[in-house]
Amino acid sequence: MGIALGGLATLDPVVANDPIMQTSVLLATIIGSQAPDFDTVLKLRNNAVYIRNHRGVTHSIPAVFSWPIIITAGITLFVPEVNWVTLFLWTFLAVFLHVFVDIFNAYGTQALRPISYRWIALGIINIFDPFIFFTHLGAIAMWALGSEPGSTFLTLYIVIFLYYVWRVYEKRKVVTHARRLHPNATHIFVSPTIRWNQWHLVIRTPDTLFVAESRMNQLNFFEQYTFDPIPDTPIINAARKDPNLAAFLSFSPTYRWETEAKENITEVRFVDLRYRSKGHYPFVAIVQLDQNLNVISSYTGWVFSEQTLQKKLNIITD
Repeated sequence: MGIALGGLATLDPVVANDPIMQTSVLLATIIGSQAPDFDTVLKLRNNAVYIRNHRGVTHSIPAVFSWPIIITAGITLFVPEVNWVTLFLWTFLAVFLHVFVDIFNAYGTQALRPISYRWIALGIINIFDPFIFFTHLGAIAMWALGSEPGSTFLTLYIVIFLYYVWRVYEKRKVVTHARRLHPNATHIFVSPTIRWNQWHLVIRTPDTLFVAESRMNQLNFFEQYTFDPIPDTPIINAARKDPNLAAFLSFSPTYRWETEAKENITEVRFVDLRYRSKGHYPFVAIVQLDQNLNVISSYTGWVFSEQTLQKKLNIITD
C-alpha cells in the first residue's frame, strides 16, 4: 500500500513536477504504511505484552499524527529542500489508511484510543485478503512496465472501495441470516476467512454460545456451549491476576472457560471461540495454580495441538 500511495501521489502537482519530491514521498508512504506495526517487536518479549499492546497505542489517534511528524522530520533532515507540508500530508494518509484498514478485520485495533480503549473490529476483511494483495501487485507491475502511476492507482483504489462496499453487504447478509435463526441473540461475532463465501460465527444468546459457519449463504452449526459469565471465585480471581490471562481477556470478546483439578494442580483455561479451525480452537489462555493458588505456569497465544501447549507450559507428562 505504501508503494501504491507513492504512485498515487504523482497526481499531486507538487510531487509530479519534482523528482526529489517523488522519491521522498514514495519513501515516506512506504515507511508510513508500516509504522503502526513497528510494535510487532513486542513479540520478542512475550505473547502477553504483544497481545495487550499490538495495534494499541501505535494505532491510536495521537499516533496517527505522531508517526507522520516523525517520518517527515526524519526525511527533511536529510532532504531539507522538500515541501514538508505535502510530504506530511501524504505520510499522514499512509498512516491513516493503515489504521483504517485494520479496523475492518476480525483482530481490530484501538483506533479511538485514548478516547476509548475498546477494540474496533468490524470483521469484514480477512487479515490477509488475496484480492487486495494481488490487485496491488498487479497495479505495481503495471507501473513498472510503464503505466502512468497516478491513474493506475486511482483506478485501483476505486475498485478496492467498491470491493469494501460489497464485503460490507455480504457480512450484513450473514448477520441478518444468523439473527433470523436466533432472534434472541445478544451478540453475533463474525470473522471473515480467506474465502469470500465462508465466515466464522459465534452467536451469543442469554444462555448459550453457538459456534457456526456461513458457507455459500448456508449456516452450519458445529458446537454449542452454555454462556457462563466469569465467576467471582478464589481460583478464577487468582488466575485473572496472571498477565497471560489478563492479556487474553483484554482482547477476546467471546470465549468459554473451564477449570480442571489435576494432581496438586488446578488448571484454568479460556478458549476464544472466533477462530475455529478444523475442529480446533487455537487461540487460548491457560493458567496452572498450585494448592495455595500460586501460579505455576501460564501461556496465551496460538497453539494447534494439546502437545504443543503442554510443551509451552513446561509440563513433563508421562
